[in-house]
Amino acid sequence: MCGIVGAVAQRDITPILLEGLKRLEYRGYDSCGVALHTDGHLRRARSTHRVADLEQQIAAGHLGGFTGIAHTRWATHGAPLSHNAHPHFSPNNDSDDARIALVHNGIVENHDELRAELSALGYVFQSQTDTEVIAHLIDNMYNGDLFDTVQRAVKRLTGAYAIAVFCRDEPHRVVGARQGSPLIVGIGKGENFLASDAMALAGTTDQIIYLEEGDVVDLQLQRCWIVDARGKAVEREVKTVHAHSGATELGPYRHYMQKEIFEQPRAIADTLQDVTAIMPELFGDKAFGIFKQIDSVLILACGTSYYAGLTAKYWIEAVAKIPVNVEIASEYRYRDSVPNPHSLVVTISQSGETADTLAALKHARSLGMAHTLTICNVASSAMVRECELAYITRAGVEVGVASTKAFSTQLVALFLLTLTLAQVKGRLSEADESAHLKAMRHLPVAIAAVLALEPQIIAWADDFARRENALFLGRGMHYPIALEGALKLKEISYIHAEAYPAGELKHGPLALVTEQMPVVTIAPNDALIEKLKSNMQEVRARGGQLYVFADVDSRIGSSEGVHVIRLPEHYGLLSPILHVVSLQLLAYHTALARGTDVDKPRNLAKSVTVE
Repeated sequence: MCGIVGAVAQRDITPILLEGLKRLEYRGYDSCGVALHTDGHLRRARSTHRVADLEQQIAAGHLGGFTGIAHTRWATHGAPLSHNAHPHFSPNNDSDDARIALVHNGIVENHDELRAELSALGYVFQSQTDTEVIAHLIDNMYNGDLFDTVQRAVKRLTGAYAIAVFCRDEPHRVVGARQGSPLIVGIGKGENFLASDAMALAGTTDQIIYLEEGDVVDLQLQRCWIVDARGKAVEREVKTVHAHSGATELGPYRHYMQKEIFEQPRAIADTLQDVTAIMPELFGDKAFGIFKQIDSVLILACGTSYYAGLTAKYWIEAVAKIPVNVEIASEYRYRDSVPNPHSLVVTISQSGETADTLAALKHARSLGMAHTLTICNVASSAMVRECELAYITRAGVEVGVASTKAFSTQLVALFLLTLTLAQVKGRLSEADESAHLKAMRHLPVAIAAVLALEPQIIAWADDFARRENALFLGRGMHYPIALEGALKLKEISYIHAEAYPAGELKHGPLALVTEQMPVVTIAPNDALIEKLKSNMQEVRARGGQLYVFADVDSRIGSSEGVHVIRLPEHYGLLSPILHVVSLQLLAYHTALARGTDVDKPRNLAKSVTVE
């Protein structure tokens, strides 16, 4: 979601701030802005368009400075309008008396109370944001030492936040603080940086400090001083992080989503790179002992990651014979549940910073469930630090908001978990282990063959682009893949799409089927294929148009109202990973035909770091 970049240097840091914002565009945003310390005054530029527009404003206004902060905002409090865009000033105008400039990720839950208090003191609010409250609060509490002031001010805040702030009266100083939202420090030579993501600083510095919950940091030219939530000075490890800026280059592709769909063979191969055998140590040194103790699995996730968890439920229960519950993270933490201290709590998150999933994880631990594992794409994320065990997928940076390669690599990691649990429980023979490993190593080749079907899928997309509704059907472990296919279509094409287990058709959705309703059907040649064929006949009998992704040997032929694309092979338990690729291509080319913003769909963000 929102992105932060800040810098203190002895050179004009405007290009660094703008480049950092460009690198954070993949997270999703609807406004952006920069504030700079210029000739003893605070100056800013804000835009409700793209960073390129902001860059033009700055060039036209000849803005520059040695100290500054920048932000991309995804609207929560207040519409995406210029006066709600960050940075916010206090006093809140562009005149020479503005003293405090601040940017903020997260949500301040007690902003109404603080707004009323500050209004009574004479502060005038020009935005609907909770962020402006923090700026005025710091201005009101300012005692000549910004670092001390921020430490005192954040104690008044309830909720999640990452902030970067600087003051007109203290040149060459930026203060940051984090609670529930990620914030990092970049260490340079005679200069220092803040960001919400190491990618923002790629090419500027690779020396990174990951701030912990409650940390407040004081950045100056030659020093970086950190105190923890108790106000005690602490040393945080400096890590060398190679954030590959090249990952954000499009190359020959029209959109990042298309690029990332076609990167899946490589991403899966990289994710399996160190897997020579099935062994608990793939998930951490303590994995064997933990896996021996557990008698069930609880999966916590949101969105696409939740669908990965639903797929894993079929796998784990079928192969490892361990009961699995899959919970939407934002629901789990707010309901009464029955905790099991012998359950393995598995979180799934691309970024490892998903606020709802982190909160659900902490809630599960508070109920006495101490055995935790995360499937995550970012080794340095909060989720990895919070969990006992981890498996890091190697999807690389995913820029498109609609997840593709992150999802398929999550499935690969979850299948490895399935096999490992089965082995530890004595339910995986050596022959089965060998067969499964062989199938997994063949996945990149199998997916490349699915990608070769793109021309046939483009022909379908031209028809879908004229529709406003669609149904997706699947059975068994392909039902979650139908859910993911429907999600992809509505995310980027804005076509209303819903997914159902095919056997549920006659329990309601069949009422929607007409000639105008395309029905996408996932038809692998498995034990449910004959049942699925009956469900397809129910659609045809009502005039519905079937679009079937069938395995090569499923004996489903094209006919009037039945359109068939055959996947090159049947892939058994791993079939969901192949079928989802075809659904990704369908969504992408439908959105392309409709002319939507494929990589940055409206109202959505890449990394959801607020509730």
